Amino acid sequence: MHVFVTGASDYIGGTVAAQLVRAGHTVTGLTRDPAKAEALARIGVRPVVGLLDDAPVLTEQARHADAVINAADSDHLGAARTLIAALAGSDKPLIHTSGSSIVGVGTEGEASATVFDEAILDEGSGWAPGHPVRQARVAVDRLVLAAAERGVRSAVLCNSLIYGHGRGPARDSVLIAALVNQARAGGVVRRVGAGRNIWSNVHLDDVADLYLLALEKTAPGTFYFVENGEESLAAMTDAIAAALGLPGPRPWDPGSPDNLWHPEFAQHALGSNSRVRADRARGLLGWRPRHRSITDWLATSLAPAAITEGTAQVTGPAGASAADHG
Repeated sequence: MHVFVTGASDYIGGTVAAQLVRAGHTVTGLTRDPAKAEALARIGVRPVVGLLDDAPVLTEQARHADAVINAADSDHLGAARTLIAALAGSDKPLIHTSGSSIVGVGTEGEASATVFDEAILDEGSGWAPGHPVRQARVAVDRLVLAAAERGVRSAVLCNSLIYGHGRGPARDSVLIAALVNQARAGGVVRRVGAGRNIWSNVHLDDVADLYLLALEKTAPGTFYFVENGEESLAAMTDAIAAALGLPGPRPWDPGSPDNLWHPEFAQHALGSNSRVRADRARGLLGWRPRHRSITDWLATSLAPAAITEGTAQVTGPAGASAADHG
């Protein structure tokens, strides 16, 4: 199969592209950075340099491919429209990447008992998130799902907090890198409030496995949450502090000189809950993730330093950069 992957030099897209190559597929990868084209070529991906706003480029590559994976930007409405139009009537797969921050609840670092299932995005559910950024993301998700009515075998993979090292040019996830960079900058790990808020999570290698299964087996117009366990931010920050040999975590202080977080990122990402269940991925696609404990991974991966400093994108609200942290 020839697969066109957007965001191929990023954290999720790069790992999915590398997994596709290992599985014997031909992969064309879109990157906005000409300097990363060579890195893609080294892992067996044919690079195409362009932006998500380059509709002619997206249209040409989508039509020439057997399937498309959109892993570049969960919130780019124009790119979703372009890819859907290019694939309309083809019955080709279009796998779109979303993030579970759409169901974020709370902002103060306190736990929520609410656990969401995939039916929230089903036609006629009437559910809508409260935050404007999340509303915009859900609108893109629903547009992709509705493409099934236009002859596209579309699916949305809504990833929870992803951990693990990338297999492509990008090595680190946004949220974990943000926590680690904050800790290194100030010599102490920060969290919002008591850190009792809970996030579902999943290892990147298991995520890549699911993308390949969805390409092969998904029914048109299907929404999937992606998770394999959950953990509190307190447990995660405790594990980071122990691995880096730093004092126990302290509450986030917006006025601290070592604060690297945008206030909305701190509240709507690090202070919120995002609890989901991946029932459809397991039941409909036969997905069997292998990795379970994010805290074990943090303990073994952060000492000596395994995350490159300076890679965190920490200025966007509610997980607005890419979908690599939900």
